[in-house]
Amino acid sequence: MDNDKEMSENDKVTKTNLDTVGGGKVDQETSKTAEETQSNTKDSQVEESNISTEETEVPPKAESSEVITSENETEQVSSEKQTDDTQSINENQPHEESDEDDNDDEEIEENDYSESSKSELLAAIKTLIATEKYLKIDPVINEIKGYFDAIYNKEKEAALKDFLDNGGLEDDFQFRSDDEDKLFFASYHDFREKKTNFLKDQEKKKEQNLLSKNEILDKLRDLVDGEETTHSITTIKNIQEEWKKIGPVPSAQNRSLWASYNALMDRFYDNRSIYFELKELDRKKNLEHKLEICEKAEALIQVEELKDAIKALNDLHEEFKHIGPVPREEQEQLWQRFKAASDAVYERRKEYYDSQKEVFKENLVKKESLIENLSAFKDFTASKIKDWNVKTKEVLAIQKEWESTGPVPREAGKEVNRKFWGFFKQFFHNKNQFFKELDEIRLTNKKRAEELIGQAEGLMESTDWQETSSKLIGLQQEWKKIGPTPEKVRDELYRKFKNACDTFFENRRNANKQVNKEFEENLKTKEVLIGKIREAADSGEALTEEALEKFIADFNAIGFVPRKNMKEITSKFNEAVDAYVNKLGVEGGSKEEFLFRLNLNKLQADPNANRVLNKKEHGIRKQISDLENNITLWKNNLEFFAASKTADKLKDQFDEKIIKAENEIEKLKKKLSIIREF
Repeated sequence: MDNDKEMSENDKVTKTNLDTVGGGKVDQETSKTAEETQSNTKDSQVEESNISTEETEVPPKAESSEVITSENETEQVSSEKQTDDTQSINENQPHEESDEDDNDDEEIEENDYSESSKSELLAAIKTLIATEKYLKIDPVINEIKGYFDAIYNKEKEAALKDFLDNGGLEDDFQFRSDDEDKLFFASYHDFREKKTNFLKDQEKKKEQNLLSKNEILDKLRDLVDGEETTHSITTIKNIQEEWKKIGPVPSAQNRSLWASYNALMDRFYDNRSIYFELKELDRKKNLEHKLEICEKAEALIQVEELKDAIKALNDLHEEFKHIGPVPREEQEQLWQRFKAASDAVYERRKEYYDSQKEVFKENLVKKESLIENLSAFKDFTASKIKDWNVKTKEVLAIQKEWESTGPVPREAGKEVNRKFWGFFKQFFHNKNQFFKELDEIRLTNKKRAEELIGQAEGLMESTDWQETSSKLIGLQQEWKKIGPTPEKVRDELYRKFKNACDTFFENRRNANKQVNKEFEENLKTKEVLIGKIREAADSGEALTEEALEKFIADFNAIGFVPRKNMKEITSKFNEAVDAYVNKLGVEGGSKEEFLFRLNLNKLQADPNANRVLNKKEHGIRKQISDLENNITLWKNNLEFFAASKTADKLKDQFDEKIIKAENEIEKLKKKLSIIREF
């Protein structure tokens, strides 16, 4: 809310206080006394034509010489005392308070809801209801409902049109409200009920206040009709305080209550001729108190913060009007002094606003520039949280600068506020939408993560090291692809998955420690066997194919060696076998078959022996198939050669190729038969 608006409200309160202190008429019990009282009261009023009294309730003027009270309350009093004491009653008369218990200086924020969505209107009505300022927010609630009804009817008309376009009958159409509609109408109904209950409570309070004030009148009658004591002045002051604290009563009884109260107070002071000195002393004390208030009001001109000065002045006006009467000869002068101090503060406020007009215009230019900067963010979108966080800082920086910029001219304030906060809300609406979608993605990723955790936990006690290891590595690759999960469970999910994987691999490491010991023993055994093969080859004695095949079979039967030694021990073994074969002296086809068989024997040491044998078999079969196809082709070609020297030479060449191919096929078939033996 702009400063000028706040000042306006404070001014309004102050003017009300001025009216209450400076004016008011009291009913009298006799026509003569009423005329004198009216004359004296007029003299004491402040002649300020610009001060309104519309907001101040004062006691009604009596229309006859009698007041509707008990018979003892109507008697003739002296004109001089009647006028004097009437002033006391007038100055102690409290200002009638608002019907609302929630009456305070707080303003309901003005917003433009014309462009709001249903969800925004729903949020707005809930926020307003929460303030419990039912009478103040009533017009705003009705405005919001009007905009909501417009959206609701538009949706209903669109649904009816669609229903009719699809072949439906208007009498069969039933519009189904969505959840937002139901919540809004429920909130509106709740507000109407609360407002009704609030007004009923206020009426009950007024009735209770009426009973309380009638009880005070009974006390006052007893005091007036009773015997005067030294405690009467204290009692009457307590009665005045009680009366002042009681809130509003039903308007129909207000005038008669005040008439009875004023008449009884007049009688009390008229009957107190014995205690007149005490009354004068009380007036002097009131004078001292009001003089102190005047000094405080005069000091407010030195207060730097104008807003604080206005608030303090309002408090002083409230205190001034409730103090009580002062000596008649001091009354007008005292009031003029207090009014002059108040006017000085108001003049300072006027000068302030006049001097601030150019500043307000400069502030308007600054705020329009900030609106332009903020408009660039209203359609911002991104797929990364980091980007949203960066832009959010920039938007909040603009908001901070906006709030540090002072007020603008009143006529432009509403429009610039609407534009700025519209862009501001749009940005955060888009941001909330992004995080809402992100939350849905995270929940999906959470379910996938839980599935992978379940699979990993199902494998973590497996002893099938090779296959399980491959599966877990695959699960780890999938885990990396999952994407973000809800932050509050992210660490827990990762801990469970990592624990399952670590458990398996730790078990495998422990098992491998024992296996590695066996591999080391196998390595030593194979090195000893290689040494024997070399010794046999070097000596050249008793070298046979059977002995070599046994060496190879023994080597293959030993088992695996550590991975780091596999190539080295295989190389040593092949070198020893080659040396043995060279000394063996096998010749011709037998040698070829022997070497082939020997190579197959060596393969037995390979962990992938079956796969290698299958591959070799497949390759040999393909060679046989290719050779047979070539032979068929060559034989077909021979039939086309004519009888000539060149043709005969070509036939001989093709015959030679066919014979070589058939021999090669025989060799390959023998190799196939050898492979089958393994």
